[in-house]
Amino acid sequence: MPVLKQGSSGPDVKDLQQKLRDFGFDPNGVDGNFGAGTKAALIAFQQRNGLPADGVAGAATLAALQGTGGATSGDAADEVPENAASASDAAVSPDSICGLNLAALAGKVPDAVIAQIPKAAAKFGITSNLRLAHFLAQCALESMNFTAVAENLNYSAQRLVQVFPKYFKNVDVNAYARNPQKIGGRVYANRMGNGDEASGDGFKFRGRGYIQLTGKTNYQSFTNHIGEDCLANPDLVATKYPLASAGFFFNSNNIWPICDQGKSDAVVTSVTRRVNGGTHGLAERIQNFRVFINALT
Repeated sequence: MPVLKQGSSGPDVKDLQQKLRDFGFDPNGVDGNFGAGTKAALIAFQQRNGLPADGVAGAATLAALQGTGGATSGDAADEVPENAASASDAAVSPDSICGLNLAALAGKVPDAVIAQIPKAAAKFGITSNLRLAHFLAQCALESMNFTAVAENLNYSAQRLVQVFPKYFKNVDVNAYARNPQKIGGRVYANRMGNGDEASGDGFKFRGRGYIQLTGKTNYQSFTNHIGEDCLANPDLVATKYPLASAGFFFNSNNIWPICDQGKSDAVVTSVTRRVNGGTHGLAERIQNFRVFINALT
Protein backbone atom coordinates (compact mmCIF):
# COMPACT_ATOMS: atom_id res chain seq x y z
CA MET A 1 0.00 0.00 0.00
CA PRO A 2 1.37 3.46 -0.89
CA VAL A 3 1.98 6.24 1.62
CA LEU A 4 -1.34 7.96 2.29
CA LYS A 5 -1.77 11.56 3.38
CA GLN A 6 -4.27 14.41 3.26
CA GLY A 7 -5.44 14.81 -0.34
CA SER A 8 -5.09 11.11 -1.17
CA SER A 9 -8.17 9.25 -2.36
CA GLY A 10 -9.28 5.83 -3.51
CA PRO A 11 -9.83 2.33 -2.12
CA ASP A 12 -6.61 2.38 -0.08
CA VAL A 13 -7.84 5.45 1.78
CA LYS A 14 -11.22 3.82 2.33
CA ASP A 15 -9.48 0.77 3.79
CA LEU A 16 -7.41 3.05 6.03
CA GLN A 17 -10.55 4.83 7.24
CA GLN A 18 -12.29 1.56 8.01
CA LYS A 19 -9.31 0.32 10.02
CA LEU A 20 -9.17 3.56 11.97
CA ARG A 21 -12.84 3.22 12.77
CA ASP A 22 -12.35 -0.40 13.81
CA PHE A 23 -9.68 0.74 16.27
CA GLY A 24 -12.06 3.33 17.72
CA PHE A 25 -10.75 6.42 15.91
CA ASP A 26 -13.59 7.98 13.91
CA PRO A 27 -12.31 9.43 10.58
CA ASN A 28 -15.59 11.30 10.10
CA GLY A 29 -16.71 8.98 7.33
CA VAL A 30 -15.47 6.04 5.24
CA ASP A 31 -15.64 7.58 1.80
CA GLY A 32 -12.18 7.08 0.32
CA ASN A 33 -11.20 10.74 0.61
CA PHE A 34 -8.34 11.61 2.99
CA GLY A 35 -9.55 14.85 4.58
CA ALA A 36 -9.15 16.66 7.89
CA GLY A 37 -11.22 14.10 9.80
CA THR A 38 -9.08 11.20 8.58
CA LYS A 39 -5.88 13.08 9.39
CA ALA A 40 -7.06 13.91 12.91
CA ALA A 41 -8.10 10.30 13.54
CA LEU A 42 -4.77 9.06 12.19
CA ILE A 43 -2.82 11.44 14.43
CA ALA A 44 -4.77 10.20 17.45
CA PHE A 45 -4.02 6.58 16.47
CA GLN A 46 -0.32 7.36 15.98
CA GLN A 47 -0.14 9.03 19.38
CA ARG A 48 -1.78 6.04 21.02
CA ASN A 49 0.75 3.69 19.45
CA GLY A 50 3.89 5.78 19.99
CA LEU A 51 4.34 6.56 16.31
CA PRO A 52 5.42 9.91 14.82
CA ALA A 53 2.17 11.89 14.89
CA ASP A 54 2.48 13.46 11.44
CA GLY A 55 -0.90 12.40 10.07
CA VAL A 56 0.78 10.46 7.26
CA ALA A 57 0.16 6.73 6.87
CA GLY A 58 3.56 5.28 6.03
CA ALA A 59 4.92 1.77 6.47
CA ALA A 60 5.04 1.72 10.28
CA THR A 61 1.59 3.22 10.74
CA LEU A 62 0.05 0.87 8.19
CA ALA A 63 1.73 -2.07 9.90
CA ALA A 64 0.26 -1.00 13.25
CA LEU A 65 -3.18 -0.72 11.66
CA GLN A 66 -2.81 -4.26 10.32
CA GLY A 67 -2.40 -5.40 13.91
CA THR A 68 1.22 -6.45 13.58
CA GLY A 69 2.11 -5.06 16.97
CA GLY A 70 2.91 -1.49 16.01
CA ALA A 71 6.15 0.08 14.97
CA THR A 72 9.57 -0.65 16.32
CA SER A 73 11.88 2.28 16.93
CA GLY A 74 13.50 1.59 13.58
CA ASP A 75 10.17 1.48 11.78
CA ALA A 76 9.06 4.73 13.36
CA ALA A 77 12.27 6.45 12.32
CA ASP A 78 11.51 5.59 8.70
CA GLU A 79 8.35 7.68 8.92
CA VAL A 80 9.86 10.82 10.43
CA PRO A 81 9.57 13.58 7.79
CA GLU A 82 12.48 15.83 6.95
CA ASN A 83 10.91 18.71 8.87
CA ALA A 84 10.13 16.60 11.95
CA ALA A 85 10.71 17.98 15.42
CA SER A 86 14.21 17.81 16.82
CA ALA A 87 15.38 15.87 19.84
CA SER A 88 14.31 18.80 22.00
CA ASP A 89 10.74 17.50 21.57
CA ALA A 90 11.60 14.11 23.05
CA ALA A 91 9.86 15.00 26.31
CA VAL A 92 6.46 15.09 24.58
CA SER A 93 4.43 12.15 25.86
CA PRO A 94 1.99 10.64 23.36
CA ASP A 95 0.07 8.96 26.17
CA SER A 96 -0.89 12.32 27.62
CA ILE A 97 -3.17 13.23 24.71
CA CYS A 98 -4.43 9.88 23.44
CA GLY A 99 -7.92 10.55 24.81
CA LEU A 100 -8.54 13.74 22.82
CA ASN A 101 -11.25 13.36 20.19
CA LEU A 102 -9.47 15.41 17.53
CA ALA A 103 -11.38 13.87 14.66
CA ALA A 104 -14.56 15.52 15.95
CA LEU A 105 -13.07 18.97 15.36
CA ALA A 106 -12.98 18.59 11.58
CA GLY A 107 -15.04 21.34 10.00
CA LYS A 108 -15.26 23.26 13.28
CA VAL A 109 -11.59 24.21 13.61
CA PRO A 110 -9.20 24.90 10.70
CA ASP A 111 -7.07 21.93 9.68
CA ALA A 112 -3.90 23.89 10.43
CA VAL A 113 -5.05 24.40 14.03
CA ILE A 114 -6.00 20.75 14.52
CA ALA A 115 -2.52 19.78 13.31
CA GLN A 116 -0.95 21.89 16.08
CA ILE A 117 -3.00 20.38 18.91
CA PRO A 118 -1.07 17.13 19.60
CA LYS A 119 2.25 18.78 20.48
CA ALA A 120 0.68 21.73 22.27
CA ALA A 121 -1.55 19.39 24.26
CA ALA A 122 1.28 17.12 25.33
CA LYS A 123 3.61 19.96 26.26
CA PHE A 124 1.19 22.29 28.02
CA GLY A 125 -1.28 20.06 29.81
CA ILE A 126 -4.34 19.72 27.57
CA THR A 127 -5.15 16.31 29.00
CA SER A 128 -8.92 16.07 28.53
CA ASN A 129 -11.63 16.98 26.05
CA LEU A 130 -13.09 19.33 28.66
CA ARG A 131 -9.83 21.28 28.85
CA LEU A 132 -9.56 21.31 25.07
CA ALA A 133 -13.09 22.69 24.67
CA HIS A 134 -12.42 25.52 27.13
CA PHE A 135 -9.07 26.25 25.50
CA LEU A 136 -10.39 26.36 21.94
CA ALA A 137 -13.40 28.47 22.96
CA GLN A 138 -11.08 31.17 24.30
CA CYS A 139 -8.59 30.93 21.43
CA ALA A 140 -11.37 31.23 18.84
CA LEU A 141 -12.69 34.45 20.38
CA GLU A 142 -9.31 36.03 20.99
CA SER A 143 -8.08 35.31 17.45
CA MET A 144 -11.26 36.02 15.48
CA ASN A 145 -11.81 32.34 14.80
CA PHE A 146 -8.12 31.51 14.41
CA THR A 147 -7.46 34.14 11.76
CA ALA A 148 -5.53 36.77 13.76
CA VAL A 149 -2.07 35.80 14.94
CA ALA A 150 -0.55 39.24 15.63
CA GLU A 151 -1.79 42.32 17.44
CA ASN A 152 -3.15 45.06 15.22
CA LEU A 153 -1.74 48.38 16.44
CA ASN A 154 -2.83 50.48 13.47
CA TYR A 155 -4.97 52.99 15.40
CA SER A 156 -6.27 56.40 14.42
CA ALA A 157 -5.65 59.33 16.74
CA GLN A 158 -9.22 59.16 18.01
CA ARG A 159 -9.01 55.46 18.80
CA LEU A 160 -5.66 55.82 20.53
CA VAL A 161 -7.07 58.11 23.20
CA GLN A 162 -10.03 55.76 23.62
CA VAL A 163 -8.06 52.50 23.84
CA PHE A 164 -4.87 53.73 25.55
CA PRO A 165 -5.88 56.96 27.31
CA LYS A 166 -3.21 56.93 30.00
CA TYR A 167 -0.38 56.60 27.49
CA PHE A 168 -1.37 59.58 25.37
CA LYS A 169 -1.84 62.34 27.90
CA ASN A 170 0.13 65.51 27.22
CA VAL A 171 1.59 64.17 23.95
CA ASP A 172 0.84 64.90 20.32
CA VAL A 173 -1.30 61.85 19.55
CA ASN A 174 -1.19 62.66 15.83
CA ALA A 175 2.53 61.87 15.85
CA TYR A 176 1.62 58.25 16.70
CA ALA A 177 -1.58 57.75 14.72
CA ARG A 178 -1.44 54.97 12.10
CA ASN A 179 2.14 54.15 13.07
CA PRO A 180 2.08 50.69 14.69
CA GLN A 181 5.81 50.70 15.48
CA LYS A 182 5.58 53.95 17.43
CA ILE A 183 2.32 52.98 19.12
CA GLY A 184 3.68 49.62 20.28
CA GLY A 185 6.90 51.24 21.40
CA ARG A 186 5.00 53.66 23.61
CA VAL A 187 2.18 51.61 25.13
CA TYR A 188 4.40 48.63 26.02
CA ALA A 189 7.52 50.55 27.07
CA ASN A 190 9.16 49.89 30.45
CA ARG A 191 6.97 46.94 31.38
CA MET A 192 6.83 43.17 30.87
CA GLY A 193 10.61 43.20 30.51
CA ASN A 194 10.61 45.70 27.64
CA GLY A 195 13.04 48.60 27.39
CA ASP A 196 12.06 52.23 27.03
CA GLU A 197 10.12 53.68 24.13
CA ALA A 198 13.25 54.27 22.05
CA SER A 199 14.30 50.61 22.36
CA GLY A 200 11.52 49.43 20.07
CA ASP A 201 10.85 46.46 22.35
CA GLY A 202 7.17 47.33 22.68
CA PHE A 203 6.50 46.74 19.01
CA LYS A 204 9.00 43.90 18.64
CA PHE A 205 7.36 41.94 21.47
CA ARG A 206 3.76 42.96 20.76
CA GLY A 207 0.96 40.43 21.07
CA ARG A 208 1.27 37.33 18.90
CA GLY A 209 -0.37 33.92 18.84
CA TYR A 210 -3.99 32.99 19.42
CA ILE A 211 -3.92 34.50 22.93
CA GLN A 212 -1.47 37.33 22.29
CA LEU A 213 1.80 36.49 24.01
CA THR A 214 3.10 39.98 24.89
CA GLY A 215 6.29 41.44 26.36
CA LYS A 216 9.95 40.46 26.33
CA THR A 217 9.75 38.57 29.63
CA ASN A 218 6.95 36.36 28.33
CA TYR A 219 8.77 35.76 25.04
CA GLN A 220 11.86 34.71 27.01
CA SER A 221 9.84 32.36 29.19
CA PHE A 222 8.12 30.82 26.17
CA THR A 223 11.51 30.42 24.47
CA ASN A 224 12.72 28.48 27.52
CA HIS A 225 9.75 26.13 27.26
CA ILE A 226 9.59 25.62 23.50
CA GLY A 227 13.34 25.34 22.82
CA GLU A 228 13.46 27.79 19.90
CA ASP A 229 14.67 31.38 20.18
CA CYS A 230 11.56 33.54 19.97
CA LEU A 231 13.48 36.52 21.33
CA ALA A 232 15.68 36.59 18.25
CA ASN A 233 12.76 35.78 15.97
CA PRO A 234 9.51 36.82 17.68
CA ASP A 235 7.47 36.21 14.53
CA LEU A 236 7.82 32.49 15.24
CA VAL A 237 5.08 32.92 17.85
CA ALA A 238 2.68 33.99 15.09
CA THR A 239 3.84 31.72 12.28
CA LYS A 240 4.88 28.48 14.01
CA TYR A 241 3.57 28.56 17.57
CA PRO A 242 0.23 30.43 17.69
CA LEU A 243 -1.50 27.53 19.46
CA ALA A 244 1.49 26.43 21.57
CA SER A 245 1.93 29.97 22.90
CA ALA A 246 -1.73 29.97 23.93
CA GLY A 247 -1.22 26.62 25.66
CA PHE A 248 1.78 28.11 27.43
CA PHE A 249 -0.42 30.98 28.62
CA PHE A 250 -3.04 28.62 30.06
CA ASN A 251 -0.43 26.45 31.72
CA SER A 252 1.65 29.31 33.12
CA ASN A 253 -1.40 31.07 34.51
CA ASN A 254 -2.78 27.92 36.14
CA ILE A 255 -6.04 28.05 34.19
CA TRP A 256 -6.43 24.28 33.74
CA PRO A 257 -7.79 23.67 37.27
CA ILE A 258 -10.55 26.17 36.52
CA CYS A 259 -11.36 24.35 33.27
CA ASP A 260 -11.57 21.09 35.23
CA GLN A 261 -14.48 22.46 37.27
CA GLY A 262 -16.95 21.59 34.53
CA LYS A 263 -19.15 22.70 31.66
CA SER A 264 -21.30 25.42 33.21
CA ASP A 265 -21.53 29.00 32.02
CA ALA A 266 -20.07 30.02 35.38
CA VAL A 267 -16.91 28.05 34.66
CA VAL A 268 -16.59 29.58 31.18
CA THR A 269 -16.98 32.99 32.83
CA SER A 270 -14.20 32.23 35.31
CA VAL A 271 -11.89 31.07 32.53
CA THR A 272 -12.74 34.19 30.54
CA ARG A 273 -11.79 36.45 33.45
CA ARG A 274 -8.38 34.79 33.67
CA VAL A 275 -7.78 35.07 29.93
CA ASN A 276 -9.30 38.48 29.20
CA GLY A 277 -9.09 40.26 32.53
CA GLY A 278 -12.83 40.88 32.21
CA THR A 279 -15.78 39.39 30.37
CA HIS A 280 -15.46 40.91 26.91
CA GLY A 281 -17.20 38.68 24.36
CA LEU A 282 -18.53 36.35 27.06
CA ALA A 283 -21.66 35.31 25.18
CA GLU A 284 -19.61 34.27 22.16
CA ARG A 285 -17.08 32.46 24.35
CA ILE A 286 -19.91 30.49 25.97
CA GLN A 287 -21.34 29.64 22.56
CA ASN A 288 -17.91 28.57 21.32
CA PHE A 289 -17.49 26.32 24.33
CA ARG A 290 -20.85 24.65 23.77
CA VAL A 291 -19.98 23.91 20.14
CA PHE A 292 -16.64 22.38 21.06
CA ILE A 293 -17.74 20.41 24.12
CA ASN A 294 -20.72 18.96 22.24
CA ALA A 295 -18.42 17.85 19.42
CA LEU A 296 -15.68 16.47 21.63
CA THR A 297 -17.79 14.48 24.10
